Amino acid sequence: MSDPSLPSGSASTAGLTRPDGSPLRILVVDDEVNIAELLRMALRYEGWEVAVAHTGRDAVEVGRTTRPDAVVLDIMLPDLDGLSVLAQLRAHVEDVPVLFLTARDSVEDRVAGLTAGGDDYVTKPFSLEEVVARLRALMRRAGALDQRQRSVLTVGDLTLDEDSREVTRGGEEIGLTATEFELLRFLMRNPRRVLSKAQILDRVWNYDFGGQANIVELYISYLRKKVDAGREPMIHTMRGAGYVLKPVG
Repeated sequence: MSDPSLPSGSASTAGLTRPDGSPLRILVVDDEVNIAELLRMALRYEGWEVAVAHTGRDAVEVGRTTRPDAVVLDIMLPDLDGLSVLAQLRAHVEDVPVLFLTARDSVEDRVAGLTAGGDDYVTKPFSLEEVVARLRALMRRAGALDQRQRSVLTVGDLTLDEDSREVTRGGEEIGLTATEFELLRFLMRNPRRVLSKAQILDRVWNYDFGGQANIVELYISYLRKKVDAGREPMIHTMRGAGYVLKPVG
């Protein structure tokens, strides 16, 4: 690929979710392990849940069980070709958007992929930014919502109004400082997703992880006292991994 780094603008452009506000589910299918891993990292950086398969048969099984919102599918696989995989996936997940990856650059191959039901294609070598941008476009057309356009975030009985900056839980207003608000907003934009201290530092305090984990721990404790005090906890510590916000029940 032409650019093995993570997409440079992802933090400011992420935000697509499923209509219910939960993270989008992406299936990446490529027999080249390094490429699949880079794609997985780039798409997880967008806040999406990512499953990976390295063969056509595994892709069909994973697609059947996870029911992805979009598929990044290499045409050249060691067992089944991508067109066959697409046909079998669509039997389980009808109308799932598919972005083909192909090393072939002929017009005939592009037309074959699109005629078989693919929604778009990217020719190798490609940049991660291009793949992410194409996926965003496909999923918007398929009905994904842009979280940044939603003024009110809701997770369980917890709500956060991004315009008025009001926060309530169970209808009771919660007063937060500016930093607490940004931390809670980041957690609420990624419900059920474990966020590392490094990710939180980068998104909330805008600098890379450099031994400042104590500031994250401190503000998580502040937030817990206000959001979880006297209630069933929503903010959970995943030892060695980070923090996660989960709706109660």
